[in-house]
Parts: sequence; structure tokens; C-alpha cells
Amino acid sequence: MKSTTVFLITTAILLLSSPEAKAQTTKSPPPSLAPAPAPTPDYVNLTHLLTVAGSYHTFLGYLQSTKVIDTFQEQANNSKDGITIFAPTDKAFSSLKEPSLSNLTQDQLKSLCLFHALSHYYSLADFKNLSQSSPVSTYAGGQYTLNFTDLSGDVHVNSGWTNTKISSSVLSTNPVAVYQVDHVLLPEAIFGTDIPPMPAPAPSPVADTPPAADTPSGVNVTTSSPSSSEQNQNSSPQLISLGIWSHLFVAVSSVMIMMSG
Repeated sequence: MKSTTVFLITTAILLLSSPEAKAQTTKSPPPSLAPAPAPTPDYVNLTHLLTVAGSYHTFLGYLQSTKVIDTFQEQANNSKDGITIFAPTDKAFSSLKEPSLSNLTQDQLKSLCLFHALSHYYSLADFKNLSQSSPVSTYAGGQYTLNFTDLSGDVHVNSGWTNTKISSSVLSTNPVAVYQVDHVLLPEAIFGTDIPPMPAPAPSPVADTPPAADTPSGVNVTTSSPSSSEQNQNSSPQLISLGIWSHLFVAVSSVMIMMSG
């Protein structure tokens, strides 16, 4: 009996000290966690954005009729560079008289629409550096360029025919930026380089001279020379003085004649 107990204890010790037992009792390291993928940017529907964001219906109509909206949409959501769009307001199109867009061909209209975008996302702060590398090629191609100038945070856009500025930001979240401009960007590649001079600004109105502080309203203040009645009034004392001296002279003369007689 004693030998059996010793045998069982010895067997248990050997089993616990075996490599297999140690492998089972050793904890396996936790699996390494892979980094979470970067969140994908939200899908931007440019048609919906330009419909609800403001008065961009004319611009959107040109984008749709030329199918440029599909090109912009593809660049906005399926490229790593993003896109920057300059959206003229409806008033910008209605105020455009010369040159007229009605005489453009379909290809020219398409180039005009492409001219209103850059094939890269730019925030407003990026235009300070972008202005130093002007002219900048637009989505329309190499000869369709824009010049940018940053003046204390105001971004001015010059196409040759058009000199305007970014008046507001419709959307500026990477990879899509849409900025409002108050004039249609007209490229020299379509309308030529014979640019008419800009009209001179209208002169500012001359302010009316205010009346004197102690002059009641409605009373005309004149600075003309004294009237004839005033001159007569001023000369009346002189005439009276001469008349008195004449009478005295006659009286004295009469007395002297009487005394001499």
C-alpha cells in the first residue's frame, strides 16, 4: 500500500514537470491589434450642394448641360487630390452683357465650365502660397489659367477678362472646396486678349454745404453786396448834416447883411 502511494505521487510529479504540461499552463500572448483604417471622407453630392446652398442654379444648369458635373463629381469623390470649384451666382450671369455666352459652341461652354475649377483641394489659407505660383492651370487645361492674389486674407481671382474675389465659402472640407465668386470667370483662351478697358468708377456725390449753426432752417443766407435801400439808409445822416450846415450859413449871412445896413 505504501509503495502504491509513492508510485502515484512520483507519477504526478513527473507529469506536472513535463514540457507538455508547462506548454498548457503557459499563457499565450494576446493577439496584436491592427491599426484602425482611416475614415473615408463623406460623399459630397455636388448637384444637391449647389441646389440648396444658394443662388447657383444658372451655373449648375451649365454644368449639367455640358456633363461637366459628372467630371467634377468623379474628381471630388474618387481622387486623392480633391477639387476646388468657383461658383458664380445667378446675379453674376444675369449681369453679364458683354461678351455674351449665347454665341459659344458646346465645346466652348464645356471649357468655360471646366475653367471654374482646379484639380486639387485648396483651403482659403492655401491661396496665400498659391498666389506666389500664379498663373495656375485650371481643370480646362494648360492655356486656361487663373491668377490669384491674397490681400490680407481676401483672395482675388483674375482671368484677364474678369477680376473678382472669393466672397464666401460654400464648402471647404477636404477633398471638396466650393467658393462663391460674384462674376463669371471669362478665359482669354475663348474670348481673346483684346480686353476692353474697365469702366472708370462713378464720381462720388458732392455733399451739400450745411447751413450755419445759428441760422434757422429755411432761411436763405446771402452774401451779396448791400441793396440800394441799405445804401440810401446809410447816406441819410450825411444828407441831414449837410442840410443843417446850409441853413446855418444862410442865417449867419442874413444877420451880417442886416448889421451892415
